[in-house]
Amino acid sequence: MASKIMITMACSSCRNKNYYFSRSEKLKKKLVLNKFCKKCRAHTEHKSTK
Repeated sequence: MASKIMITMACSSCRNKNYYFSRSEKLKKKLVLNKFCKKCRAHTEHKSTK
């Protein structure tokens, strides 16, 4: 059974960490989503971090 890990999403422009997801430990690809950043007040690209 694969264990779940918590990943944090960080804004690409201001590096503010504001989204959290749980995903399988098997997946090695970095998750990249277009999300709203409260600090920038705009939709920006968010990448998964540790």
